Amino acid sequence: MEAAAAGSVATSRWRLPSGAKLQHLLFGGWTLLVFAFLYIPILLLIVYSFNESKLGIRWTGFTTHWYGVLFHDTVLLRAFQNSLVVAAFTTIFATVLGTIGAWMMFRYRFPARRALGLLIFIPMVMPEILMGVSLLILFVNLKVSLGYFTMIIAHTTFCFPFVLVGVQARLEGIDPFLEEAAMDLGATPVQAFWKVIVPYLMPAIIAGALMSFTLSFDEYIVSTFLTNASSQTLPLKVYGMAKKGLSPELNALSTLFVLGTFLLVLATQFIQRKKPVS
Repeated sequence: MEAAAAGSVATSRWRLPSGAKLQHLLFGGWTLLVFAFLYIPILLLIVYSFNESKLGIRWTGFTTHWYGVLFHDTVLLRAFQNSLVVAAFTTIFATVLGTIGAWMMFRYRFPARRALGLLIFIPMVMPEILMGVSLLILFVNLKVSLGYFTMIIAHTTFCFPFVLVGVQARLEGIDPFLEEAAMDLGATPVQAFWKVIVPYLMPAIIAGALMSFTLSFDEYIVSTFLTNASSQTLPLKVYGMAKKGLSPELNALSTLFVLGTFLLVLATQFIQRKKPVS
């Protein structure tokens, strides 16, 4: 009897009040609705990429035919190649500019530092259509032909502030004597930056590079104003195909991107959890 009474007391001690239970149920239900709203359309997209019907409206049978069509679609493959080229160069330029800019603003103090920081962050919040129109006017007045060069410049303009912000946040926790210690041991300022500061900043640099690649690869509005017929990227081609109607080929393309993103996230988690060998 005493053991039963003790158990009932312990159970009642951990029992949530009715108001708290209702609150947990409401938050749990809301969370489920949000996840359902986000992931059910993606699940349907993946399922219908294997649909035999050309219209993709109703299920008529299982097939992998549309993946074969996708890999033989030279137009989409060329657009994918264009996106990779633009995103790769954008990532390189944005990462270098963002890292050096963050270090210079952290290392040196000058009167216009705050004003310069504000000007650098403006592209992060500026409407993309405004940036696209303004850059188009600039390149037209400079008589620069639209294409890869103009898109890389434009993408770098709005990508490198994201790298700079991440690196600046990392720099807030750096030991200010690391650079001095390296130079006391015989390193030049450039060697101290490359061999001491850069390794410390590497997590922020990698995160900024991944962000830059993603933003550039996925960019549509700015690319619309600054591309030509031979340099159109994948988002432009996909949007043009989607306006003509639903296509299982687009479902197959989107499924491959979902799979690639999932594998990239798994690889990132594996790298982060892997302990270095001592």
